Amino acid sequence: MVLLLINATLSFFATLVLHELGHYFAARICAVPVKQLGLGSGPKLFSFQVKKVDCQIRLFPVSAYVQMDMGMLQRSPLIQQLFVLGAGIGVNFVLCILTWGSLFGVFNLALALGNLIPLYQLDGWKSGMVICRRMFGRPSPLVEWILTIGGGAIGLSILARAIILNV
Repeated sequence: MVLLLINATLSFFATLVLHELGHYFAARICAVPVKQLGLGSGPKLFSFQVKKVDCQIRLFPVSAYVQMDMGMLQRSPLIQQLFVLGAGIGVNFVLCILTWGSLFGVFNLALALGNLIPLYQLDGWKSGMVICRRMFGRPSPLVEWILTIGGGAIGLSILARAIILNV
């Protein structure tokens, strides 16, 4: 049981970090400056610099993030924006295939599929916003609210379905 817990914890952290590194390297390929890499949320425990990127470790190790120059990303061609936003998902799908049948593979599949759902601040939502803004040539608050609320409804329906199937 202890080994399973250690495996799950390490697999979860590795999945998060590798997902964010996908975004990081895609941003670098597209010449979008990265300001900060972080593991966790909440108060900062410590930080260090790597190639002008502020790397932070935070108290609650339940998330990870890459903070890029959003102005530069938004000025990039649409295909580059989608490449950067989708790179984490792509990394998770590749890792899922390479480690199929393992707990690490399951975590990668879950993170990839979860990020495809257009839930607020996830990669699917950000990609949807980029596409909508490009289609309309500008931000459209009505369309963006519809995408945000619709994404929430999709997420809730998936959760409800999962609960019903497991009851």
